[in-house]
Amino acid sequence: MPGASTKIGEMCVKIPLVVGDRTCLYQKNQLDAVLDTMAWQASGFLRGKERIVLVGILRRGVPLAEMLYTRLVNQYELTNITLMHLQIKRYADDLTLLYPETKLTENPEHSALDLAGTTVLVVDDVMYHGHSMLRAVEYLATKQAAEIRTVVLVDRGANKLPVRTDIAGVRLDVAPSNIIECNVPPYEAEFKIDLLQPSIN
Repeated sequence: MPGASTKIGEMCVKIPLVVGDRTCLYQKNQLDAVLDTMAWQASGFLRGKERIVLVGILRRGVPLAEMLYTRLVNQYELTNITLMHLQIKRYADDLTLLYPETKLTENPEHSALDLAGTTVLVVDDVMYHGHSMLRAVEYLATKQAAEIRTVVLVDRGANKLPVRTDIAGVRLDVAPSNIIECNVPPYEAEFKIDLLQPSIN
């Protein structure tokens, strides 16, 4: 079966493509409205803060953070915002476990990062069990962030770790075997959310 290749260390692991029934849950116009609401909620946290950093978790958290940034600047005139990204990996897109320890690769430019007095919004596409978000929050806490808030486009309601979701675009309670696919440009051509229900062999 053809599949996608994911590089782990020096190995290149072939991950089979998941076959099943795919249903589109949200299209671009609906997600644009969802992001408008998320930006409005975020503006409530951020109003009056002197230093703000939006942190996107690679991959799809980065363009989502950029979309929120544009709304916060243009619609709410919050101009004291900086964008950055974190490279964190645990699962492949099909929920295959790649790194049990939840790998964070630090950008060398961030080694001396000082977030004292800074309000941080961490942005990701999906909150599943919470490993990636918790890893991000722990890392940013070591940089002395004054306040850390979490933002996800989709909360699956299956979090098992001590990290909360402050802003969730949508909450989708689906079976553990089902896959929520967030399609976010530039990684995918169309901005949408699909539900993939894998076939049972």
